[in-house]
Amino acid sequence: MAGLCSVAARGDNAGGESVIVQSLDPIAMIGGGGVEDELWNAIRPHAQDVVAADCGAGTALARGWMPHAVIGDMDSLRETDRAALNPGSIHCIAEQETTDFEKCLMSVRAPLILGVGFGGPRLDHRLANFNTLARYPLQRCILLDGADLAFLAPPSLRLDLPEGMRFSVFPMGAVEAVSEGLHWPLAGLSLAPDGRVGTSNRVTAPVYLGVTAPKLLVILPREVLDQVVAALREQRDTWSAL
Repeated sequence: MAGLCSVAARGDNAGGESVIVQSLDPIAMIGGGGVEDELWNAIRPHAQDVVAADCGAGTALARGWMPHAVIGDMDSLRETDRAALNPGSIHCIAEQETTDFEKCLMSVRAPLILGVGFGGPRLDHRLANFNTLARYPLQRCILLDGADLAFLAPPSLRLDLPEGMRFSVFPMGAVEAVSEGLHWPLAGLSLAPDGRVGTSNRVTAPVYLGVTAPKLLVILPREVLDQVVAALREQRDTWSAL
């Protein structure tokens, strides 16, 4: 519920990284790209609170969702949107070494993050987002864009998906995996971004995935978001901090 979400001043944490938002419940994270109605309706039941990346605040406000925090370099936040926000919710991180998505991801602690509005037409933005997922393995985050969703595979995962559904994995580094319930098993394969990948597989039975390193993205049709959310929330195994 919304009351479980707290906003802290940047730097108000016990460790080295700054934590701005902490929640016991899943959080929606809104970027500045377009968010179609179906995508919005898909994430809304899973999150009571929202964090916006820079001008993503305008997208949230237009949908009647007041962000608990707005995080980014603030180079694209419109003045009309800024005026509608609680001034204490705006957290400017001016450095240009990270994207606004990364700034948000490093500043939020929640059991699950659902990110929308971070894709758009630019391929370089999408690649940067996938890179960020792989570099923050402690953060469970599902990115949704268009017809698909993507997330970093935990050490092990079980999913009950429709038979025949497309099931893709893509390595962001050297990684191995074992699988059950896929037409083409992953066991025995050495996966790498410049070598063997695992796209366009298909489901034949309930799926089990075991992964050796936090380097494997799972890409599925958006229609199974509910199953993915449930599976990731039930999965307690986590990766160690890199």
